[in-house]
Amino acid sequence: MAGLTTPVLPLDAQFGPIDIYLFDQLLRGRIAPGMRVFDAGCGAGRNLVYLLGHGYEVFAADANGEAIASVQRLAATLAPHLPADNFRHEPLERLSFPDAFADVVLSSAVLHFAHDDDHFTAMVRGSWRVLKPGGLFFCRLASRDGLGDEPRPLGNRRFLLPDGSERYLVDEPLLLDLTRDLGGTLLDPLKTTIVHGQRAMSTWVVRKSP
Repeated sequence: MAGLTTPVLPLDAQFGPIDIYLFDQLLRGRIAPGMRVFDAGCGAGRNLVYLLGHGYEVFAADANGEAIASVQRLAATLAPHLPADNFRHEPLERLSFPDAFADVVLSSAVLHFAHDDDHFTAMVRGSWRVLKPGGLFFCRLASRDGLGDEPRPLGNRRFLLPDGSERYLVDEPLLLDLTRDLGGTLLDPLKTTIVHGQRAMSTWVVRKSP
């Protein structure tokens, strides 16, 4: 009928509380519909709303069973064709997913919960293992960069931040060394956002070598 328009959903209904830096990757076409996306440490699925509703093949894991139950309910609503087993209660260092099966791996605000260097390395390598050659690794994690001497060292690369939280903190040299050791290539320069001198978050986007 003339004059009718298709209703447009509000942005929050389409995208949920998505990480703005992940939204940037979507806008640039790096994460395209039809791709197999694995969310490594998905939490309650804050970054999955758009992906589930727009033709992506979504998988996820989290060490918190309640979080996975929440994601399974979200997927049942937005993408009922996806098996519940796509979303598994398991830690990143002991994933049961196969090697090199995902086009994209997301790691948003999870690696900074590592207990020490060994745990951090195991979490990174567990997440990296499931990524296909040529695939995209998108990571956001807490950083020391830009905070000077404010973070108080607690040992094992863990720090007490000015905002009162305790985190495993990376810095630019560590991320650059990891990129090389993993056999990856930076797709974007490292970007670190400083929040009022209280905490800092770095965005690390890497292409896995073919």
